[in-house]
Amino acid sequence: MPGGGGGGSRRGRRNRVLVPQARVGLDSLKMEAAQALGVQTPADGYYGFIAARETGALGGYMVKNMIASAEAQLSSQLGGQMSGR
Repeated sequence: MPGGGGGGSRRGRRNRVLVPQARVGLDSLKMEAAQALGVQTPADGYYGFIAARETGALGGYMVKNMIASAEAQLSSQLGGQMSGR
């Protein structure tokens, strides 16, 4: 979530995007998750005033979708290898 979380000195180190090119996709996934869960997203991008339960639900939803996407990608890659034998 934008702005990180936690307090003080941890702020800059949390929720760092490891692949900067993925920022737009992750933000899009976050908005999709918020819409699906009925969480109002803050206009300024600061999630500090949203309940931890809601932000946790957003993160869980995002992880669930990322895992499903990775599984589908692996399945299609392995399916192509298996049919090529």
